[in-house]
This record gives sequence, structure tokens and C-alpha cells, in this order.
Amino acid sequence: MNTPAPTPYAALGGEAAVRRLVNRFYDLMDELPEAWAVRKLHPDSLDGARQSLFEFLSGWLGGPPLYVQKKGHPRLRMRHLPYAIGPRERDQWMLCMRLALAEEVADEGLRHALAEALQQLADHMVNVAPATA
Repeated sequence: MNTPAPTPYAALGGEAAVRRLVNRFYDLMDELPEAWAVRKLHPDSLDGARQSLFEFLSGWLGGPPLYVQKKGHPRLRMRHLPYAIGPRERDQWMLCMRLALAEEVADEGLRHALAEALQQLADHMVNVAPATA
């Protein structure tokens, strides 16, 4: 009998691990000067963003669908349309996420798979052309 593979949520370590990842991600966004463009898209307090990302990732990773229970379908692109997200903001978001993954996810295969999947999501959020000099 085959045992089903654990969800990414379970493989990460569940709620506490997802919360640590999200907290480290936003701490990095707040700390890194090279993440300034994406940080300025957020309000001064990142508390709401932390909670929303935690809830989204919980369900997206195969855990409890907290975001959907509160807000319905994520409709990520639509929800992000009010913000000018170009390649620079996407890349800065991914910089923070890759660093957070490197610090919080010990399993290299899982870390790589999550980084690739999150890159696809980040690519989908781009809604403005790159700035030209």
C-alpha cells in the first residue's frame, strides 16, 4: 500500500513553520535596502500583510484554507492590481522570499520546489512594464 506524500504544508512543519517563513520574509523586506521598491507598496505596519500571506500560504501549501474561509477565492492578480508591480518589485519580493526559504526550509528539494512555484506566482503578479531609462 502506498502512503501518500505529505503536503508541502506538512513537510514544512505545519502552522508554526509557515508563520516563521512569513515572518522572516517580511522582516527581510523591512531590513534590506535592496527591497525598498516592494516594501514601499505596503503600509507602515506589515501586520496585515503578514496575516494575509500566512493565511494564503497555509491553504496554498495544502494546509487549512484560512484565506479562502475569510476572503473567498484568492484572485491574486485582481487583488494586486491597485499596486504597480513591475519586474523590479517582483524580483525584490522574490529576493526576500528566497532568503527566507534558505533560512527556514532545511530540505533542499522542498526549498527549490517552493521557490519555483512562488516564482511563477510572482511572475503572474507583474502588472506594469519595466521602467525604461
